[in-house]
Amino acid sequence: MTLLGPEPGPRLVSGSVVGIGFDLVDVARIERAVTRWGEAFLTHVYTGREIRDSGTGPGRCERLAARFCAKEAVFKALGLGRPALGWHDVEVVKTPTGRPEIVLGGRALEVARRRSVGGVLVTLSHTKELAAAQALCLEAGPVLEGNY
Repeated sequence: MTLLGPEPGPRLVSGSVVGIGFDLVDVARIERAVTRWGEAFLTHVYTGREIRDSGTGPGRCERLAARFCAKEAVFKALGLGRPALGWHDVEVVKTPTGRPEIVLGGRALEVARRRSVGGVLVTLSHTKELAAAQALCLEAGPVLEGNY
């Protein structure tokens, strides 16, 4: 489930789908961008946490490509694309168990609130050649106070 904004906390969603997005990218495309533009490309598209979570060494470009797809899939699920939303408005983070989650900020958070999005589910996959992601925006339900 997504965190809508930087503050973690309990949220409920109704389960109704507000939007769906999917993206597929050739890993070589991301690898070429990293090779050509290096740190400038990385910091333009990814947050510091995303760059750290992608690690170094073998498989790094596959992990970066999967995060790229996740951002694009969320843009589509919110009903907007680039350049309406900034790359850093959608952050792909991983939980301690390694499950991906989305943190929305900036314009993406504004759009999500306006469309009554209470959560975003995301799934990522990649091979050495391709990366893919799917995102579902779910309608907001009642917010509970405290722990549940």
